[in-house]
Amino acid sequence: MGTENKNQPRAPSLLKVLGSVLASMFGVQSSRKREEDFSHGKPSHYIIVGLFVTVIFILSIWGVVKLVMRLAGI
Repeated sequence: MGTENKNQPRAPSLLKVLGSVLASMFGVQSSRKREEDFSHGKPSHYIIVGLFVTVIFILSIWGVVKLVMRLAGI
């Protein structure tokens, strides 16, 4: 009864999905990890996390630019 779940691949956790998305955004994702992501993870999870990380990145850059402009007196 317990051996059925051991043979099935488990879906990656949110932290693993986040780590995978961040690694791919920086261009350091290994081919082994990418293949694992495609075979075990749901594409929707990676898309949602990827969009969230992208929005956070854009807002961070925008905030830094606003701060620098304010400190420069512009």
